Amino acid sequence: MPENAMPAYITSLIRHFEDLRDGTHGGSASRKDKEAHFEKAVQLLAPIARQVLTEMNTSLLLDTGQLTETGLRRSADGGLNASWALSWPEQRAAGIQPIVLQAHFEGGFHHPHLRGTTVHDWPLNVLNDEDAAAQLSILRVIASGDLHNLVYRTDYRIVPAVTANPATPLAHGAKAT
Repeated sequence: MPENAMPAYITSLIRHFEDLRDGTHGGSASRKDKEAHFEKAVQLLAPIARQVLTEMNTSLLLDTGQLTETGLRRSADGGLNASWALSWPEQRAAGIQPIVLQAHFEGGFHHPHLRGTTVHDWPLNVLNDEDAAAQLSILRVIASGDLHNLVYRTDYRIVPAVTANPATPLAHGAKAT
């Protein structure tokens, strides 16, 4: 990384703090314009969220999961949200919530956020394709944190990749990518 390049997560935090300082989001001050930015952010973020949950389904849930999404909808408090959820048989049998990636812009907030089922609130600063792509690592952390916390609430047996084989591929020298 060049010396003057700033990591995307730092840029996201700075943008968020500047927006808090200025009362704006994406250069807009009105709620209507901020919601328009949020709607575009949800559209740009959707394929990234699907990618993250598909990766988890393939590698950890051994393709037993079901991906659902809500699309953009109005919440009870007058805000907006959209979510992508990954459920699977062991999770449902354990009576716990699925892994969820949610973009939310609550009625009382002046800025939208990302969250999971158990991992909460990261600033959502997606204004273009590049911003959306930069959220890949953040969405991976949110989804991974959710799965970790769901395992903590139950046990490792909700993860098919762990229970399907006595030893995982990594134990046999496979390299993580």
